[in-house]
Amino acid sequence: MADGTYGPGAKLPSERNLAEQLGTARTTLRLVLTKLIAEGLIDNQHGSGNYVTEAARPVRDNPAGVEPWRIHGTETIYDNPWVRLELVDVEPPGVERFKHHVVRLRRVAIAAVIDDDDRVLMMWRYRFVPQQSGWELPGGIVEDGEDAVVTAAREVEEETGWRPKSLEHVVSYQPMIGMVDSPHEIYVGRGATRVGEPEEGEEAAVIEWVPLAEIPSLLKRGKLAGSGTLVALLHVLSGGAAT
Repeated sequence: MADGTYGPGAKLPSERNLAEQLGTARTTLRLVLTKLIAEGLIDNQHGSGNYVTEAARPVRDNPAGVEPWRIHGTETIYDNPWVRLELVDVEPPGVERFKHHVVRLRRVAIAAVIDDDDRVLMMWRYRFVPQQSGWELPGGIVEDGEDAVVTAAREVEEETGWRPKSLEHVVSYQPMIGMVDSPHEIYVGRGATRVGEPEEGEEAAVIEWVPLAEIPSLLKRGKLAGSGTLVALLHVLSGGAAT
């Protein structure tokens, strides 16, 4: 259904034929079909078979009719090792060209490390820009020529004193895609070894293993800081935690 082989309204093959196609046991297949029916993705019509519902229609990766903007030139207004401000001459389809400000930041890597008790390693930090404190995941800037997973592991150790056993890349995203170019790489891992004290004391006032069960409440109360923290933890809570 995900790849469009069986679209909305299509009748699925019989259990026997479908099990053979997928190379799985019919018992396992029945469990999957039961779950899909419960989720409303399949409609079981008694005496007729299983039909794919409209809810199972896959989301298109590249819908037609959306054209890229033309870029006629770029002027750098300010530049330093951490941030660059540009004025870009752009022309959207069917719209008169104009100058658009773009802020370019360096790529960062952020890690959610989970222990065997389903707790996530976090830091309580004060951020002067929004003038507020909150729980954050460790992370930092990816150095030139450095693999982002190396950055994520290094930042966890430097900021918390814990060395992750392994990290898995789960998503890349842009937090403010309309005006700011700020690539974020999110990693999730299971297990860590205590190797010492944090190298930079000002990085965090408090370092704790926070129960995942408390994350929804912290989110609701506005106590989670930064989009990287939110994206990583929502991924974990959705069932995407590394094993």
